[in-house]
Amino acid sequence: MHPDYLIVGSGLSALAFGALMAHSGRTVRVLEAHSAPGGYGHTFCFGEGDDRVCFNAQLHYVWNCGPDEPVGRFLVKLGLSEQVTFERLDPDGFDRMRMKGFALDIPGDWDELTRRVVALFPEHAEVCTAFLAEVRGVSEEIAELPPASHRTLHMLTKIHRFRRMIRHRNATLQDVFDGFGLPLEAQTLLALQWPDFLLPPNQLSFFAWVMLFTGYMRGAYYPTRHFEHVVDTLVGVIEAGGGEVRLNQRVTSFVQRDGRVVGVRAEGVDDDGIATGEVQEFLGNHVICNMDPKRAAEMIGLEQFSTAVRRQLDYEYSASNFMAYCVVEGLDMREYGFGPSNLFHTEQPDLNVAFAEMVERGDYSRPSFAVSIPTLLTEDRGDCPSGKQVVELLTVADYERFRHLRYAKPKAYAAKKREIFDRIIDIIEEQYVPGFRDHLVFKMLGSPTTNERYVNSPRGNSYGSNMTPAQMGPGRLSWKSSIPGLYFCNASSGYPGFAGTIWTGSNLYEELTDDRFIYG
Repeated sequence: MHPDYLIVGSGLSALAFGALMAHSGRTVRVLEAHSAPGGYGHTFCFGEGDDRVCFNAQLHYVWNCGPDEPVGRFLVKLGLSEQVTFERLDPDGFDRMRMKGFALDIPGDWDELTRRVVALFPEHAEVCTAFLAEVRGVSEEIAELPPASHRTLHMLTKIHRFRRMIRHRNATLQDVFDGFGLPLEAQTLLALQWPDFLLPPNQLSFFAWVMLFTGYMRGAYYPTRHFEHVVDTLVGVIEAGGGEVRLNQRVTSFVQRDGRVVGVRAEGVDDDGIATGEVQEFLGNHVICNMDPKRAAEMIGLEQFSTAVRRQLDYEYSASNFMAYCVVEGLDMREYGFGPSNLFHTEQPDLNVAFAEMVERGDYSRPSFAVSIPTLLTEDRGDCPSGKQVVELLTVADYERFRHLRYAKPKAYAAKKREIFDRIIDIIEEQYVPGFRDHLVFKMLGSPTTNERYVNSPRGNSYGSNMTPAQMGPGRLSWKSSIPGLYFCNASSGYPGFAGTIWTGSNLYEELTDDRFIYG
């Protein structure tokens, strides 16, 4: 018997969908090329027993996890609301924005945020207040949107209630900054979460920024038992329902019969991604594509998709990133102001320039970067032994530059990673934690090619399709593939990030079963 749903890939949207289907009595099989499930949500560890140290591949904090928000509703639906819990980051300052001469801690309260911004820029109090009021208004309009399947009719009949969304429908964040006349320093502080998008203000969709910025204001969270527990729990739901998550299976082609996608062919690979020679055919009544939709479509044949879907598949990938996974010992970062929050820092006061310097020119002399310390976001010590703390650093990186270095000049590739790391550590020692290097006992540096290798992410992209206005509008790819039997379930056919991918998988479940719970 073939499973009801054959799922290609085990990213969070796929695991969310698979867990919901398995919980409802459907049969599910998940195929994953990597040696661990979870996509960018997977965890990798070093050492054993008391020396075991774990890192999450990309995720650092999440949103929409409150009891009456999409992730909360998802967990209630699966009966996991008491098993998978979250810790809220500091509501008085979950994001700490820092640049020369300015510091802004982002609170979870609009009035307090306005007060803090106005205190920093009293000569621009009116425009700062107006801008934040506009952001809050757009957020409220977004919250009123119905499910996508009913959206057009709803908006036409109540168009007056979405005037802000209509006004800014094609806007970048920079467009709105300029429209309100915010001073550059205020723009930078408010947009300093840019590593959450890997786009600067002059390219980033205003709507995408609003959704994330205000989502975190409602509540920024981190899993109580880390992301490994979340992924393992969803895998457990699939297996408890009679399903299977089969690792080390790299899909090489899709199987079609009578114009319908009915399965895939996959080759076995070892933990290093080397083919073992075993090729199998896996069939299912429905095929759920969690792998990159554009890559899947190219394997199937773009000409087989409808004209509309081919247009939607013609997206640009998001930028990639540089990551440093570190462990410090004999150093308590709390003594230097760190805690249940993340730090965003920039040396260049104009984020558009900072992005161009790093991506276009590979110049990291004035970097902008994020610092996250998962060990301080929860009391659970499953990620690191007592006396040590995990520190993760992130900034943007250009795929083509690193690909060329890795394959043409491996020594230069390693040197470029060290150069970026050393510059960031220099800044941390100068401005935040003197002597940080003296306590560094482990580091591993990842680049765009690392992402491509371990997560099969085309061009090492971090968020699927780029979150520009053109790619975040009504022409965005959805779950509908136009080919019978095939459904997309991926950040590029829904939304990226932890909350976005959980929503994407849940939304596909709702569409295929008409069992609706996300919107209550």
